[in-house]
Amino acid sequence: MRIVLISDTYPPLSNSGAIQLRDLASEFASQGHHITVIVADSDIQTSSILQECSGIQVFRIKTYPIKDVGYVRRTLSEFFMPFAMIREFRRSELFKISWEGILWYSPSIFHTPFVNYLKWKSGCKAYLIIRDIFPDWAVDIGLMKKNLPYLFFTAVARYQYLVANIIGVQSPSNEIFFKSWNKKSRRSVELLPNWLGKKGIERCPIRVEDTVLAGRRIMVYAGNMGKAQGIDIILNLAEKLHYRTDIGFLMVGRGSEFARLKHLAQKNQMKNILFFDQIEPEEIPELFTQCEVGIITLDHRHKTHNIPGKFLTYLQSGLPVLANVNAGNDLAKIIRINHVGEVCETNKASDFHNLAEKLLSDIKSDQGFSSRCEALFESEFAVENKVKQIIHSLS
Repeated sequence: MRIVLISDTYPPLSNSGAIQLRDLASEFASQGHHITVIVADSDIQTSSILQECSGIQVFRIKTYPIKDVGYVRRTLSEFFMPFAMIREFRRSELFKISWEGILWYSPSIFHTPFVNYLKWKSGCKAYLIIRDIFPDWAVDIGLMKKNLPYLFFTAVARYQYLVANIIGVQSPSNEIFFKSWNKKSRRSVELLPNWLGKKGIERCPIRVEDTVLAGRRIMVYAGNMGKAQGIDIILNLAEKLHYRTDIGFLMVGRGSEFARLKHLAQKNQMKNILFFDQIEPEEIPELFTQCEVGIITLDHRHKTHNIPGKFLTYLQSGLPVLANVNAGNDLAKIIRINHVGEVCETNKASDFHNLAEKLLSDIKSDQGFSSRCEALFESEFAVENKVKQIIHSLS
């Protein structure tokens, strides 16, 4: 099939969404499909650039910055983004192509005018890959109130649901959110869990053996450190385990909370935790060979369900998981049913601490953790099956 994928994130960006879409596009090409990725990119110097790499056609369109800017500026930039994409697309050689299927990735929720234009032009189905239900999650954790901006964002989000023929959600409980939408004719919602391609093989610049944590059993958090993650409970855990000279913590990534958390650890003179800036995705697997447990945290006020990309990277590398998530999150069921770690749903520091101690003890006595993690990844989160599923739905 001739497929177009629309997003505002793609390498050289190294966030989880960019890596997922790179792996997805690569697998489409590997399975013999013609894939074009259209990306909103504020870093290019010209109005647009058409590139080709490893059988993937990438069309980058100049837009205003939407990463690492204030909320108001980001909203305005995202609002105008699809219209800039329509304008540059019409000027490009891609304008002559008729697509057989359209994919788009949310976030952002603002791509829909461009998607609807392509859908009308080619007369094909559109598949929405939705990874979080915004703005509802922002209300849940107190970043937004149900006021005029909320109503605006809700209207934008509903527009994308209206245009989509198929919506792929990342967690079973997210399907409930779309129950009424799913009843409408010629529309469907299906479970499309997150995915990853093959592990990277680059050497990691972080060498635990060269730090004050040398010789310790390492618990690692690798990924975004924003308000939605509820990261503070990790610092609390590190404080409670300060007496364990055999345990250390690595915090690797970026985000709005990174500087604050690092400063707090330094202020409290915490000797068992180190912070490192984000590293390249291809270096992550080698980092995890130096670690024993992967940590996941989500703000306990979330009411929607989220399977973070870092969960997949931990599993793929055979790392057992210690998680603190909102009560009832599908992630808790996955961890418990498959025996790949421990999960706390109370958001109590004492419970999180007890579960950490239990997991560290169990790892010593249970040699099957790593193989169970890898088996779960292969059965549920390998990218090959996701491409086949999407193609089947679009066909």
